Parts: sequence; structure tokens; C-alpha cells
Amino acid sequence: MTANGSADASYTYIGSELDLFALAANWKRYWTDQIRPYIRGRVLEVGAGIGSNTLALADNTRDWTCLEPDGTLADRLKRRLADAGWAFPVIHGTTSDLPAHERFDCAIYIDVLEHIDDDRSELQRVTSLLQPEGRLIVLAPAHQFLFSAFDRAVGHYRRYSRETLLAAAPAGLRVERTVYLDSVGALASAANRFALRQSMPNARQVKLWDHVLVPISRAVDPIVGYRLGKSVIAIWSKG
Repeated sequence: MTANGSADASYTYIGSELDLFALAANWKRYWTDQIRPYIRGRVLEVGAGIGSNTLALADNTRDWTCLEPDGTLADRLKRRLADAGWAFPVIHGTTSDLPAHERFDCAIYIDVLEHIDDDRSELQRVTSLLQPEGRLIVLAPAHQFLFSAFDRAVGHYRRYSRETLLAAAPAGLRVERTVYLDSVGALASAANRFALRQSMPNARQVKLWDHVLVPISRAVDPIVGYRLGKSVIAIWSKG
């Protein structure tokens, strides 16, 4: 970070998967359906990337702030929102760059927290920016035993269990919901971890997962009580 609190211009996101997974429409509908009922008020999206999740979750009437530390991605996000006719602010930076007096009703991390080395400090910091009864929502890759060449290639520090994700949050937050999603997709992740060992899936594999495995998971996950999956969601509210 620079002295004036702006993001370090040298930061570059090392992953190359954002455009590829932006095509996973069934998966996006699945997890957005899970968290949409909990989103309200003034929203902070941390690590907004190229805006695929913004466009899926927000609408043009929401008070939505996008935070992105990679300058190239932030510029691309601004253009994408402008092309969509949306005027949401896009801040090139991290939560450390936000004024201490800022307050939000909801903070969202979608496949972002695993990219942050000190996740506990990060969640402590963002919690301080939440209004009373404000919500913190995290979607992250699940199960450290599935940590693969892909995780390393896109800059993940870790994958989470329900317990480790809850433990990363500061005291004073009330857990509203925790679920695992995509139980069938977890089998595909295990196949990659232990057999294929790919650092990046190809478009055909993403299409197969999204068009075939995700719909099966949507049917199976409730049957197994959302206790299995390759992704985990945690939702908290503040005090």
C-alpha cells in the first residue's frame, strides 16, 4: 500500500480462471440463490474481479461498492459496469484502504478469502466496517485435502472446512448459516487432486461440470443435508 492509502499498483492477480468460470451459469445461479436472501442495504463486495458476481447479485438500484486490488481488473470492472449502464463505485484497493468511518450493511467475499494470507485480520477489519446487525457472507473452496495444483496456480493459501472458516471470523459475530455446496463436484475436484493434477481446467471440463454435475448437486445436496461439497458458505450477522 502507498502512503495515501491507495492500492499498491504493483499488485497483480496471478490467476487466469476468471473468464473461464464466468461461463459457469448453473453454478452461479446455484450459489447466488443461497446467499441472495441475506443481502441488504449498503453492500461491499471485496475482490470484485471482473464483475461477473456483481452482475449476478446486484441490480442497478442497489447501493453497491466494488473493491478490487488489481488495477487492471479494477479498470476492466469499471468498463464492464459502465457498459451495463450501472454506476456503482469501483475502488482500486483493499479493506485497509477504506476510511475507518465507512459503514456497510453487508460485506461479501466470493472465492476471495482463500487468496488472503492473514484471513483473520481481514475479517476482523471488515467486521469493523459493518453496521450493527450487518452481515458478512463468505463463499470459499472447501476441504484442505482437495488442495491441488489448481489452487496453487490461482494463488490460494488454503481451502476451508466449515470449522476453519467459522474459526477465522472474529468474536461477536452470530452465525446465521453454514452449508457445503456441490457434493458431486467435490468428486471431480478429488479426481483432479489425486489423478489429473491439472493446474487449470479446460473449457470443455468446466462446461461438463456446470451443465451436468452442478444440476445433480442441486438435487443431491439437500438430501445429504448440505454436509458435503467442494465449496462452503458461511453467513454471519454482527452483534
